Amino acid sequence: MYIIFAIIAFSLLILIHEVGHFTLAKLNGVKVDEFSIGMGPKLFSIKGKETEYMIKALPIGGYVKMYGEEETTNDSRGFMSKSPLQRISIIFAGAFMNYVLAIVLFSIFTFHSGYALLTVNETVKDSPAAKAGMLKGDEIIKVNNKTLLTKDDLTYEIATSKGKAVDVLVKRGNENKEFSIVPMKSDEGMLMIGISNQYVQNPSILESVKYSFKGTASWVKQTFYALKSIFTGKANLKTDVGGPVTIVKMTGTAAKSGIITLIWFTAYLSVQLAVFNLLPFPALDGGWIIMLLFELITRKKVPDKVVGALNFVGFSLLMLLMLLVTVKDILFPVSL
Repeated sequence: MYIIFAIIAFSLLILIHEVGHFTLAKLNGVKVDEFSIGMGPKLFSIKGKETEYMIKALPIGGYVKMYGEEETTNDSRGFMSKSPLQRISIIFAGAFMNYVLAIVLFSIFTFHSGYALLTVNETVKDSPAAKAGMLKGDEIIKVNNKTLLTKDDLTYEIATSKGKAVDVLVKRGNENKEFSIVPMKSDEGMLMIGISNQYVQNPSILESVKYSFKGTASWVKQTFYALKSIFTGKANLKTDVGGPVTIVKMTGTAAKSGIITLIWFTAYLSVQLAVFNLLPFPALDGGWIIMLLFELITRKKVPDKVVGALNFVGFSLLMLLMLLVTVKDILFPVSL
């Protein structure tokens, strides 16, 4: 059953993403030929007035096929006949809807579970934070000169410090104080500075939504930090990078832990999907947007052959990357 829940959760991410593309295409007067959830062989389809809606066998993606998407047409309902701004809105809508989904799901999770503040509730006796002089009531503002949005930001900065000293800026009353703290390892092997945070137990709906915006922004920021560490060679590809197999396992683990945990993890995955899709790489939404911005600024359309070649190469590289990370997941699985 938890595998079924995991598939439903992942399919929801794809559905919301494609609904974004589909809705903005319709609003901009673009004809949509196909709307598919899943890839591979067709399992089920319904033919609408002009769009074929399909469910395919492999729940690893989806697509919206628009009329005139790959070549210029004189038909006003063709995708390429629309202005650059209209096309950008259609392409961006998929990732935007994933951000919206993340905020909605994270709001539900926060309303149910509460959230931690960046204010110190207490310091553990003889911990690095206590020895440095941090006190109850200190509001943590920055770590290593990076502004914190949520406790997750604090946890991330400490976890990636590799045991080196972190500079912690706090607000105490009307003044700011800075501490240099060397994290220690907990009994579970996690790096920590030895504090507990104040916690909001029963937030209102408005508080939950407000915090979810911060939480989503925090995940976006952490995702870019993680991508930077991968591209700069600082990440351990065996233990820090996971592909489709890892995602399925983690989603299944979240489903086993209960619906609330699954909601949280689905929100997290929705942010990852949005960020990944907006990367400026051919065949991704971000690659499309870059080409359209070039057209908008220069008023020169990228030739159809160039667009087709870039998308083909980009898609091929993405499939190769998918294969490589899948093999990596099997040979060097990420411990959960």
